[in-house]
Amino acid sequence: MNYQNLLIEIKDKIAIVTINRPDKLNALNSQTMSELKSAFTELNNNNEVYVVILTGSGEKAFVAGADISELSKLDMISGKEFSEKGQDIFNTIENLSKPVIAAVNGFALGGGCEVALACHIRLASENAKFGQPEVNLGIIPGYGGTQRLTRLINSGRAMEYILTGDMIDANEAYRIGLVNHVYPLSELMNKAMEMAKKIISKGQNAVRLTIKAVNIVDEVSFKEGQNYEASLFALCCGTEDFKEGTKAFLEKRKPAFKNR
Repeated sequence: MNYQNLLIEIKDKIAIVTINRPDKLNALNSQTMSELKSAFTELNNNNEVYVVILTGSGEKAFVAGADISELSKLDMISGKEFSEKGQDIFNTIENLSKPVIAAVNGFALGGGCEVALACHIRLASENAKFGQPEVNLGIIPGYGGTQRLTRLINSGRAMEYILTGDMIDANEAYRIGLVNHVYPLSELMNKAMEMAKKIISKGQNAVRLTIKAVNIVDEVSFKEGQNYEASLFALCCGTEDFKEGTKAFLEKRKPAFKNR
């Protein structure tokens, strides 16, 4: 499928999705949001893709936020629809059966921070800036930001950043656990590719079930989570990959997973 605001490259089982509106600092307008939904749905169904890397075009912005010209036209009814549609799109990313790595190459503000939060792993360049500045527009984060940010960095910090609208730099984002690693901009994509290749070398059934197990943490009790984990563990034990992985370990060689 051809996209107006996305660039998609698939190579060696890695899909690189680039939000491509550099003249708008890659702001998320309705067209881009719809394209993200379509693209991630397609990638989820593409058996030749094992890992997805999401980034922004240019060197200034990952995603600088939502399209304010569209936001300004919302009322109470259309605002709820707008928020729910965005939440659904970002839920699609979060619940993808394949790991999604955000390569945050600049400003990740508002909806940009929220889409990064929806990714499974976040890598940032040294020039990256994060923030939820929606209060400056008289609104709150509407694409899941109040929920995901709170779960990731704790309620006190999330409350401060959302109430003040302050930006934080990449090093502070790393310190509080918002991002996994920080790299020079020139190294960011190479590091994202290295991580993607490392994940690809693992048993993909285990990768897929790990995402399921981790994503359910905030939805169930600890005991329910343990029960779910045990069920997924049992599924792994019934796979050819499990037999190959354990055999390879005992034979002191690298496993040759077939993802079965």
